[in-house]
Amino acid sequence: MSSSKVVCEGWMVRYGRRKIGRSFIHKRYFVLDSRLLAYYKKKPTDNVVPIKSLAIDGNCRLEDRGLKTHHGHMIYVLSVYNKKEKYNRMTMAAFNIQDALMWKEKIESVIDQHQESRATDGNKYHSFEYKSGMDNERSAESSDHESLFSAEEDEDSSRPSLQRRMTMGRGPPESVVDWTKELDSDLAHQSSSNHAFSRKYWRLLQCQNGLRIFEELLEVDFLPKSCSRAMKAVGVVEATCEEIFELVMSMDATRFEWDCSFQYGSLVEEVDGHTAILYHALQLDWFPTFVWPRDLCYVRYWRRNDDGSYVVLFRSREHENCGPQPGYVRAHIESGGFNISPLKPRNGRPRTQVQHLMQIDLKGWGAGYVSSFQQHCLLQMLNCVSGLREYFSQTDERTAAPRIPVMVNMTSMSSSSKRSQKLKLTSISHRSPSLDQIHAANQHAVLMDEYSDEDEDFQTDQEATDVEEKRIASEEDPQDQIDLSIFSGNLRRDDHDKARDCWTVSDGSNFRVRSKSFCYDKSKSPAGKHLMDLVAVDWFKDTKRMDHVAKRSGCAAQVASAKGYFSIVFNLQVPGSTHYSMVFYFVTKKLAPRSLLHRFVDGDDEFRNSRLKLIPSVPKGSWIVRQSVGSTPCLLGKAVDCNYFRGANYLEVDVDIGSSTVANGVLGLVIGVITTLVVDMAFLVQANTPEELPERLIGAVRISHLQLSSAVVPALDS
Repeated sequence: MSSSKVVCEGWMVRYGRRKIGRSFIHKRYFVLDSRLLAYYKKKPTDNVVPIKSLAIDGNCRLEDRGLKTHHGHMIYVLSVYNKKEKYNRMTMAAFNIQDALMWKEKIESVIDQHQESRATDGNKYHSFEYKSGMDNERSAESSDHESLFSAEEDEDSSRPSLQRRMTMGRGPPESVVDWTKELDSDLAHQSSSNHAFSRKYWRLLQCQNGLRIFEELLEVDFLPKSCSRAMKAVGVVEATCEEIFELVMSMDATRFEWDCSFQYGSLVEEVDGHTAILYHALQLDWFPTFVWPRDLCYVRYWRRNDDGSYVVLFRSREHENCGPQPGYVRAHIESGGFNISPLKPRNGRPRTQVQHLMQIDLKGWGAGYVSSFQQHCLLQMLNCVSGLREYFSQTDERTAAPRIPVMVNMTSMSSSSKRSQKLKLTSISHRSPSLDQIHAANQHAVLMDEYSDEDEDFQTDQEATDVEEKRIASEEDPQDQIDLSIFSGNLRRDDHDKARDCWTVSDGSNFRVRSKSFCYDKSKSPAGKHLMDLVAVDWFKDTKRMDHVAKRSGCAAQVASAKGYFSIVFNLQVPGSTHYSMVFYFVTKKLAPRSLLHRFVDGDDEFRNSRLKLIPSVPKGSWIVRQSVGSTPCLLGKAVDCNYFRGANYLEVDVDIGSSTVANGVLGLVIGVITTLVVDMAFLVQANTPEELPERLIGAVRISHLQLSSAVVPALDS
């Protein structure tokens, strides 16, 4: 490490793209001192050589690459380089914009110090003049060209000052109108001859859900014939600008919690760090039986201003990979977006003003013949500002990284296709893609950045994903599948949705587990295929607690052992005047050597208790039961008493639910209404290190409308 004073240090992400075209991200420990920026595999000690370092002096420049998408995760990228050696650069990224801004300020301060010291010594360096606001003749977004080409400037330039600005991509596309300019005092003069950029005037239309709803006051002649007047919602949210901005930019499941008009969204194309093409399906509630749903294909541009505010702009456009979809009417956004501005804190809590503007033509017969259709749907979309306010008022902190799924190419439908064909596909189109589909689409994300051969000894995330997919595919080989017909239990299997008093295998996509990158971004992903097959379920009752049920001759574990298979048996013991046991038999042909599951099976009880995890869920049941059970993963060995029995080719885990007063109280609530419940349970071994990730389910089961009377008394061997 450098002997200079450390200015900033911490874990960030090394981001780049290999020569074969695949992007990668690696967790690295970055250290910035007064002369050097370097990164390491782990937190460095004395005399440790960094993986890479970059000398910081007055010739250095910092580029804000903006937002990139890697496997669905949004990351904020910074690039530092020396203008004398523009090919020697270091690219770093963060999963939230607060960290990226903090590093940006620290790096810029070090560069400024070098500039000031050299200027004091009478050298040829010119002092920086940091400007990213509005110039007299051009706006902040046009400053990108200066930053992008600053590496080519000559040290002996006769310019009076070098302007180091935030890189804003290439600025907003020409077709995107920046409606936030109207908020800047005297930016558009009354004498302006361009009506498109003249100051808008607004009339308060109504107050709704704590929001002020305004309608634009412009002559109808100035409006495109296809669009109604612009409307905007203004509200105050108790959160920081960065938190709101990240939520607005996301298109994952968190958006359902604050945007009632959102059905599905995905990335079509990433133009640069500040501009992207998006697809967005709307969920509107205006006579959905008779009115087709609407969707959008639009360009989105964002920037951060000097005062800490954020601007997000929308404008519809066509794209070859996002043609008209069956069962949808393609709406058109003339202008829209968010303006997120900081306010003075109150009672120690941050406050932000959020403005959401939309000028949209929803198309179709509803917009043409029913005047209330357009306004009703527009108000529903603007109401998301109220959703943002309620989301943050009920959430202490938000740790999940914002995500945006990547779209699989969409082909255009012929405009002459029959309505009957569209109606046939409507039921499919209305459903949002499953988490598995989104996850699969995310795996094809390709990011454009500089080529890099650094860290070649590390496997890229995409390569690791490919290896994992191949391994899972080999597990799904029909020749390797187990014949389930040889196993039986006293509780029947029924895969129909409305079946009662039965079990079925629960889809792994219903559960979110730790992803490959969990160690540094705390992200989770759908679990996918199980490691073992659920072959049978027994439902027992007796006057005493039933332990070690897998030793019974003829049970599924013994049948599997005779075939040379290995079983893990979970015996959930329910106490009471009559003791009940729900027994699940998970079977595999063999355990993968040195795998996490293999270590769990052969480990001691202390290791097992620290790793065995249950993820519960109640997809169908009363609200009070669903809230009591929840869906938070639970380490069984630390919550209740677990006894382990290691037999020939099997491991049985007896879970004594009655050993915990909390679990016993919840159980008492559940038992009373168990016939009305559908319960999902997933079992897995918790992964704690990068080598163990991603987590894989041992197996998952769904129990539907269980009847206490269907339990039988087992014939336990003495």
